[in-house]
Amino acid sequence: MSSVRACLLGALLAASGLAAGWIVGRSHVAMPMHAAPPLQSGGQKNAGRPILYYRDPMGGATSPVPAKDAMGMAFLPVYGSQDPEAPGMVSLSPRLVQETGVRTAVATRHDMEPTIRVVGTLRMAEPAQSVVSPRFSGWVERVFANATGETVRKGSPLLTLYSPEVAHIEAEYQFAGGDGTSADGTLQSLRALGVPEEELARLKRERRVNDHIVLRAPADGTILEKGAVAGARFAPGTVLYSLADLSRLWLIADVYEDDLPWILPGQNAVIHFVAWPGRAFAGRIDFVYPTVAEQTRTARVRIVLPDPQGVLKPGMFASAAIGGRIRRNVLTVPASAILDDGVRETVLIAQSGGHFLPRQVRTGLRAGDEVEILSGLTEGERIVTSATFLIDSESNLRAAFGRMAGDVMQTGATRE
Repeated sequence: MSSVRACLLGALLAASGLAAGWIVGRSHVAMPMHAAPPLQSGGQKNAGRPILYYRDPMGGATSPVPAKDAMGMAFLPVYGSQDPEAPGMVSLSPRLVQETGVRTAVATRHDMEPTIRVVGTLRMAEPAQSVVSPRFSGWVERVFANATGETVRKGSPLLTLYSPEVAHIEAEYQFAGGDGTSADGTLQSLRALGVPEEELARLKRERRVNDHIVLRAPADGTILEKGAVAGARFAPGTVLYSLADLSRLWLIADVYEDDLPWILPGQNAVIHFVAWPGRAFAGRIDFVYPTVAEQTRTARVRIVLPDPQGVLKPGMFASAAIGGRIRRNVLTVPASAILDDGVRETVLIAQSGGHFLPRQVRTGLRAGDEVEILSGLTEGERIVTSATFLIDSESNLRAAFGRMAGDVMQTGATRE
């Protein structure tokens, strides 16, 4: 009897084993591709959460099944979320978060007041330039301002001229006796030729021809070019002197296209020159040029720079810091938090437990390493500022695996 009972018990155990194996096999075959079994270690913490794939902790390699690297280190599982309302959710283990250097920051509201840094070249102010160029012909008799770079004051004598053309018209005035229509006509002819008013006043007073006409400096300035040489003949339009007032200069600076919204006429600038280390000069923007250079994607701005002491020279290279216009109480995040694929801009919301959720945002102006957020975020939300591309790639892989799993289930395919 005992042997019979033993045989019956063995048969029952064998049948139970076969049934259990059949059930396990059936359940294994019906398991979806994205529902990989949990790991033995930490299984309680991640129970019920699918493993998206396995990642090399020392590199960027991934595997859909458990694997090891060349040094024998096991790939780490990357878990997904079963929440259907959170597409693209990625969960990383604390070890992987630490090894990949994930850093976060909080979206905050404050005033944006950027400092725009530009470089430029010092130029002479265009309105401060003038030339001495007679409208009549003649000869240079005597030169008083006789050196390039010499500073002259407005009204100081530059040179004396003799002009047969002017002398002939003055003789007509003398012949007319200084009165009447003919005399007035000769004075108008002399004014049209640019004869100085002081010479006309002398002619009306003395009523005689003057062989020596004095030309004076039209404004304060420095002689930039000197064409006047004693004894030389000149024709109408000959430039005898080129002058510029260098006490007020222009800094023509290049501003990048994305910084232009911050630039307005009237803003102050602090300027530094290589020739004057440690010394700051104050300037003010008075004009923003209307075009952008296609090659450099920059626009020019004009900064007016007083230099009453004459320590600066046109052509000097300078750097300037411009205080941009203030935007009040705007929501900002670090620029490193923005993922821009050319179609949309995305940030990764850091949630508790190592969960990261991608969210599309709309950005505004940029100031240094800050970006204005127009929509998609609220104040106080924590976002990822480093390792964003890694997490984003894992989110995209999760979405890809999800689509693959959906295709498999729709076609009825199963994994053996």
